[in-house]
Amino acid sequence: MKPKSYAEAGVDVNEIKRRQNELAKIFSSTFKFRRGKVGSVYYGIGHYAGLIDLNDGRLLALHIDGVGTKVIIAQKLNRYNTVGIDCVAMNVNDIICVGAEPLALLDYLALKKPDEHLIKEVAEGVAKGASMADVAVVGGETAVLPDLLAEDERTFDLAGAVVGLVEKDNLVTGEKIDVGEVVVGVNSSGIHSNGLTLARKLLLNKYSLDETVPPLNRSLGDELLEPTLIYVKPVLEILRKKIYVSGLAHITGGAFSKLTRLTKGSNLGFNLDDPPEPQPIFKLIQKEGELSNEEMYRTFNMGVGFCVVTRGDCVDEVGKIFKRHGFDAKPIGKVVRGRGVIVKGVKIA
Repeated sequence: MKPKSYAEAGVDVNEIKRRQNELAKIFSSTFKFRRGKVGSVYYGIGHYAGLIDLNDGRLLALHIDGVGTKVIIAQKLNRYNTVGIDCVAMNVNDIICVGAEPLALLDYLALKKPDEHLIKEVAEGVAKGASMADVAVVGGETAVLPDLLAEDERTFDLAGAVVGLVEKDNLVTGEKIDVGEVVVGVNSSGIHSNGLTLARKLLLNKYSLDETVPPLNRSLGDELLEPTLIYVKPVLEILRKKIYVSGLAHITGGAFSKLTRLTKGSNLGFNLDDPPEPQPIFKLIQKEGELSNEEMYRTFNMGVGFCVVTRGDCVDEVGKIFKRHGFDAKPIGKVVRGRGVIVKGVKIA
């Protein structure tokens, strides 16, 4: 039976948020072990990065994330040279959302058994992603877990952790967001590294990974392995040029509901009435799953991988910087009164 939602596919975003809130309460009790201000002073656990005040005008920013079930596609194709880029992207794209410059990254690769081909290709991908983000890979961990990873000889998992710095005066939290400000959406390369659990269950029961499925113009495997775009360089340029930015959002798990992180505790929300035309992969997923627009826009990035909240008079300058770095960016909506996110007239959060 085909799943009709991300939750039916096994990933209930609302349940995950509830469990994350429970964890946040437990972990917040550890803040007292650190002298100086810790993240909760600024916005609590649950934003895009954790923070530690270095007491010198700077904040240490930390984040950890994984590639998710996209690694299953790589495993099936025995092709691992792109998921390392995803590993970097999922970390650095999040940490820049608080205005931090990513400095160093660690990776964690868990394997059923040592595989020279897999390890080499993953490492090359991580290094390539690091070059796109100007971040140093300073170490990591490779774990061989034959009793834990019992599916297949090539079963593996990949995650990373990143550390960055931000001047306290340059911290971006979303607290300055105001009614009427513009949400600029920046293009994604496709599905990125989110929603693959639902996409796999809808598509792989019908199509093979080496099959070219209309409306795609390449194989399904190539489409699903297309790496996540890395937005570090244009975002940092915008921030260094002191262009007005009140909020930054990496559109990943939970898709456009991620914007609510920026207006937590306020009576502000987002009306995204002019999103771009989604790429063919999203149309294929929606067709095969008979999914509603609500489910699509709360699960997948739908062609927008990153959002910048800015004033109307700054939109052109923001767009020009992204364009110079090879990205397409356009206004997709505005900040409005009332909590939540509406996309094309449908409330998704």
